[in-house]
Amino acid sequence: MRYEKYEVNADPCLTVYTFVSEGSKGKITKIVEYNETGMVGVYNLGFGDKDLLTGQMNDVIVTDNGDSKKVLATVASTIFAFFNKYPHAWIYATGSSRSRTRLYRIGISNNLTEISQIFDVYGLVGDIWYDFERNIDYDAFLIKRKIQ
Repeated sequence: MRYEKYEVNADPCLTVYTFVSEGSKGKITKIVEYNETGMVGVYNLGFGDKDLLTGQMNDVIVTDNGDSKKVLATVASTIFAFFNKYPHAWIYATGSSRSRTRLYRIGISNNLTEISQIFDVYGLVGDIWYDFERNIDYDAFLIKRKIQ
């Protein structure tokens, strides 16, 4: 992607990534997690702030650190790293709120030409998956790396 990104640290399995957002609210540690769902080979992408008390990811808090494009580009960079290790996996993603899901949709839409060269992207409406198209309000997303 053509956006600036933060430096990322990954666990050995490349399923948990951390980075530090730096902005108007200070330095905030972010966590990106890929957890296998009940379906073999399908991973849920979880993303949020590191809770200072528990050390766990909090995907509900609104940080508003003024660096959302850089943060989203950093999360996207973890998708590339994850697929390099797990090329046949599927990634399921949705926001913890409608506004966050909308933010993800906008991020995909703004970069769809580049993304669609490497990934197949689907959007969920109700209980039906569709090929991702701009300007459609999706409930969730499913991403698969194109195997060449």
